[in-house]
This record gives sequence, C-alpha cells and structure tokens, in this order.
Amino acid sequence: MLRADATRNRSQLLEVATRVFVSAGTEPSMRAIAREAGVGIATLYRHFPTRESLVDAVYRDQVARLTDGARELLARLPPPAALRRWMDLFGDWIATKNGMLDTLLAMIESGEIAHAQTQTELLAAIDDILNAGRATGELRADVTAEDIAASLIGIFTVARPPEHDARATRLLNILMDGLRSPP
Repeated sequence: MLRADATRNRSQLLEVATRVFVSAGTEPSMRAIAREAGVGIATLYRHFPTRESLVDAVYRDQVARLTDGARELLARLPPPAALRRWMDLFGDWIATKNGMLDTLLAMIESGEIAHAQTQTELLAAIDDILNAGRATGELRADVTAEDIAASLIGIFTVARPPEHDARATRLLNILMDGLRSPP
C-alpha cells in the first residue's frame, strides 16, 4: 500500500506524463517527464521503473477514463449527449498515444498490453451508451459499437487534435447527427 504522498506523486506523474505524451511530437525522455512533473528522475523511476511501465500505466488510466466515463456520462446526460461527450474523451485517448506510440506498439506486439481486451472494454462502453439511447428511442437501432469505433478512428486519423480540433469537432457533430433516430 502506497503512502498518501506516494499516491499523490504517482497520480501527478500519470497526469503530467499524459499531458507530455499528448503534446510531444516524438517520445519524450523519462527525464523530461520528471522535470515537467517537478520531481527527480529517481522519484519517477521509483513509481515507474521502465518506460514501458509508465506507458502501460498511462494507457490503462486512459482506458479506465473511457470505460468509467461512459457510465458517468450516462448518469448525468441523455444518451445522445453522453455519446457525443464520450467521443471527445475518445479523441483525448487517441491524442495521448502521440508521444508513446512506438513504445505502445512494441508492447502490443510483445503481448505486454492486451489490445483485444482494451477493444472489448471500449466496445462495451459504446454499447452501454447505444443501448441506453435505443431504450429511449434517441439513437438508431441499426448502428453497432464497431461502427462507431471505426468512424471515430477514421475521424481522428484525418483530424488529429489538437491541431485540427475544429475539424474533428465538425466531423464528430456530423457523425452524431447520423446516429440520432429519425423523428
């Protein structure tokens, strides 16, 4: 069990690493992440002994934000609004991969990260929102979670945030219009 200050340090490191990965054009050094977090390199390595352990933690944190986010959004928003907001969270998740892509791909290739498990979790989150929208009659019944995931990947491939936020927003809104049940 981590002490309270150690837990805060770990959370801060995850938050900073996520932010650095989003803004990085290439994979940032562990030293750059520690510096940005305002901690020594030893503190970073104490929590994350390898680059892979940091990437894994950031990746898992982002997947949890997406899966938990679906439930949280549904608890406070109508299904179409929850889905549209979840699409923004998905875009954030895609953007996080910016500065950790090489390491992440190597980890998926080696089996260190179970990509199939992540896909299953994300599709289940989308299904939860779709099912709620179908139950209220607000979202189309003929659309699958796979359809939405493929659409989102396509949108964020051609309109990567943050450089193309306006284009991504426009395309997401168009997608959302197509997902609503006809009047």
